[in-house]
Amino acid sequence: MSRPRTFCEVTALDRALEVFWRSGYEGASISALTEAMGINRPSLYATYGNKEELFQKALARYVDLKNEFFDQALAEPTAREMVAKLLYEGAAILTDPEHPVGCLSVQGALACTTDTERVHDELAKLRATYEARLRQRFEEECRDGRLPPGTDPEVLARFVTTVSHGMSVQASGGATCEQLREVAKMAMRAWPVPDQA
Repeated sequence: MSRPRTFCEVTALDRALEVFWRSGYEGASISALTEAMGINRPSLYATYGNKEELFQKALARYVDLKNEFFDQALAEPTAREMVAKLLYEGAAILTDPEHPVGCLSVQGALACTTDTERVHDELAKLRATYEARLRQRFEEECRDGRLPPGTDPEVLARFVTTVSHGMSVQASGGATCEQLREVAKMAMRAWPVPDQA
């Protein structure tokens, strides 16, 4: 008869998420994961599978958190207000002391090697999904005439995600919320405006 589990699977998964978030996939050792989760190796493998499967489960938890904020931003009345929310409030989220700094989808991929190509591809797919959602919103605003003629939704979406990802890297390097908001302010100055002629 198997021994009943004596730990909360959700709590342990949240602790694993923090390890992956702070250290990246490559940097998160099984020893560091089990110590943070408060379980032994057999319990980890029996409950979550191998390291990659554990990462996939932790990533799903992270996506739920990120989607909530992203959906709130998408609900803003204009694309400009949406991007301002993503960047200015994103600066606070990226530096929130309640969790590791930066963004897991960026941090987790920085040190990936060819041995972890599937993890790298999964994180790239996640980032591409958010960029696609931005592009779709910009396409809608272009069709409605709320962005200047000639605005390229794809380039604008890539610009916003590049700034956001760069802010994540800066946060991991110690940048403060205020410093990141200065970056956001600079980025918003590049927002497309109608020709005045």
